[in-house]
Amino acid sequence: MTQRIFDTGTRTLRDFEPVEPGHVSIYLCGATPQAQPHIGHVRSGVAFDIVRRWFIAQGNDVAFVRNVTDIDDKILTKAAEHDRPWWEWVSTYEREFTKAYDTLGVLPPSVEPRATGHVTQMVDYMQRLIDNGFAYAAEGSVYFDVNAWVKSEGSDYGSLSGNRPDEMEQGETDTVGKRGPLDFALWKAAKPGEPSWPTPWGDGRPGWHLECSAMSTWYLGGTFDIHGGGLDLQFPHHENEQAQSHAVGDGFAKYWMHNHWVTMAGEKMSKSLGNVLSVPNMLEMVRPVELRYYLGSAHYRSVLEYSPEALQEAAAGYRRIEEFLGRVGEVESTTWTDAFEEALNDDFGVPRGLAEIHNAVREGNKALSENNQARAVELAGQIRAMAGVLGVDPQDEQWASVSSTSENANHALDVLVQSELERRATARAEKDWTTADAVRDRLEDAGIDVTDTADGPQWSLKN
Repeated sequence: MTQRIFDTGTRTLRDFEPVEPGHVSIYLCGATPQAQPHIGHVRSGVAFDIVRRWFIAQGNDVAFVRNVTDIDDKILTKAAEHDRPWWEWVSTYEREFTKAYDTLGVLPPSVEPRATGHVTQMVDYMQRLIDNGFAYAAEGSVYFDVNAWVKSEGSDYGSLSGNRPDEMEQGETDTVGKRGPLDFALWKAAKPGEPSWPTPWGDGRPGWHLECSAMSTWYLGGTFDIHGGGLDLQFPHHENEQAQSHAVGDGFAKYWMHNHWVTMAGEKMSKSLGNVLSVPNMLEMVRPVELRYYLGSAHYRSVLEYSPEALQEAAAGYRRIEEFLGRVGEVESTTWTDAFEEALNDDFGVPRGLAEIHNAVREGNKALSENNQARAVELAGQIRAMAGVLGVDPQDEQWASVSSTSENANHALDVLVQSELERRATARAEKDWTTADAVRDRLEDAGIDVTDTADGPQWSLKN
């Protein structure tokens, strides 16, 4: 079955043909560490971790580059507000991002370059753009000449975002020396008190867009397979990356992939809205593997609407997989089903893949009830293989080691709670509301929340 990817650049599903057969090169725009990571940040990490795992599972060698933007206006502002050195501030939160990725089982990147470590490559990139007539120096800064690029043969400016150049706004506040309002900074002239690096055009610091073009092509070559990131990066960041990279003569990314947002009450999760849910806070509600399951459960191009109920429902879904494998015992991971492979090959269709896993869980529980241990073991091996691709195999060493110490206690508690929930269900069926309410109140007093879902009541421990 052929791998297909929805390419943002063409807005079509395309057959995936890597630059080099058997080798997949991926560049993912990573963190700008200025504060605690929230689930909107790490959703991208989880989504592209699944992409990477699927390519690896199919026998590909994968070069996966995820950068860190370690110099930025927001970082400098935050550090100044707290009277801390900028390098200390960014290092502190870079560690928090790494911890969040590791906690959620995101594989470490092949390399994690930092912008400040690649100024040499950026200087070379700017010189090539100037030589090609698509950049100019002005009062210590260097700008990309959008108008010159738009008028050039082969220009595709606006194709990635679908925006018309005459309707675009770069959102940059520094305009000193710009020839045109659409031009964007490749290099920002030094300001008093800010960090700076020397270049032939003056001391300063990198522009945001230049960083990623220089780092991605340095590690992956002038043409590579996939460039990924959040949907909010499509413009101006990725549009400008593509423009400067094509203008310098690089083929750049063959495919563009963008994951959608995490929203709450219909609004994109961001610090400005005040609805940030940090990873540490979320991990007080559910286990790390359950949070990963939740963040990866929707299709990467779909909005993931956060609610406590949705989170708990996802956690319950994971526990159904975990409980079945626990009933079967330790088994070897075997291989996925054809339906699972078809789902993942169709633009990484995780929801359909999860449906296939849960179909196997239901069939496996039926096999156990019929004392068909051989069939249950067969299904358990398939489930492990499929869950492993999604990074949520309960018997994977990372997750098994976390849960093993409390597994027996959790099982015992589950047996007791399920008995109470059955009693409550019987009372409700008999319209004995007094008994039903008493059961629920007793569970709440014991620190147990009960949520009624389409699949029946689900329980979880209160924070």
